[in-house]
Amino acid sequence: MSDEKSNWVRLALQWRGSIAPKVLPSVLFCGGLGFFVSLLDYFGFPVSWSGFDVLITNVSYNLVLGLLLVFRTNSAYERFWEGRKVWGTITASIRSLGHLIWVSIAETEPTDRENKISTLRLLVAFAFSIKLHLRQQPINSDLEALMPLEHRLKLEATNLAPLQLAIWIGNYLQQQYNRKLVTPNQLTLMNGLVNELLDALTVCERILSTPIPLAYAIYLKRLLLIYCLSLPFQIVDTLHWWTSPIAIVLSFVLLGVEEIGTEIENPFGDDDNDLPLDEICVTILNDIEELIALNSKPL
Repeated sequence: MSDEKSNWVRLALQWRGSIAPKVLPSVLFCGGLGFFVSLLDYFGFPVSWSGFDVLITNVSYNLVLGLLLVFRTNSAYERFWEGRKVWGTITASIRSLGHLIWVSIAETEPTDRENKISTLRLLVAFAFSIKLHLRQQPINSDLEALMPLEHRLKLEATNLAPLQLAIWIGNYLQQQYNRKLVTPNQLTLMNGLVNELLDALTVCERILSTPIPLAYAIYLKRLLLIYCLSLPFQIVDTLHWWTSPIAIVLSFVLLGVEEIGTEIENPFGDDDNDLPLDEICVTILNDIEELIALNSKPL
């Protein structure tokens, strides 16, 4: 039980992966405004305006603000979870297709095993290429190590590396079918898995290219701005010098919820709160390399 409590406290106080660094400037600004308002109140200036009480305590305003925050967070998490499911599909499809290629395609010539291994590594390269494509990063050494030089040169000249890799994989499957090493049913099944990979790529691109509408984001930020700037003027008459701490706490809560939605809206980046695409790709690589390393010969 003590370990669970210590882990809970450690997680609550953890800085890395928290939204605190991003909202800290805004929170400190709200706290500074609260202190300034408290100072004016201390010297007798009439800073407690009843008009702000009507605004901040208005049920409709608070309801709209709460609903917008909930919708913002839910929409962002839905995108995050959909991205995770898509990468689960990519992992499963690569494993299944790699297994089928390894056990179903017979080896009748000395070069067949080498070609088969090259194709399996193209499957791994497909996963790495999707990661780089979603992050808008160039081809790196991880991807180059998975293919021969001529493929690397062609891949650098294309605008959509995953599609080119899918074409090479499909060409290999068609060649094996022409050599009578793959049955029509096997070819259909394998091409179906390749299509699943392409469908997953399309879903990832849809998530990436369809952010929350700008008008919605602007409207929510304006409501939060009005609330946080008006808060000190509402509570200073009651809290006085406690205005600043309370403004810091409430602004941290509201701005933090909004920032969480922004943080996970694009799940394919390399921040702490994004999907662990590097680890997923390494897992796929290890699975395929382990399959290649098996001593049992294909059927």
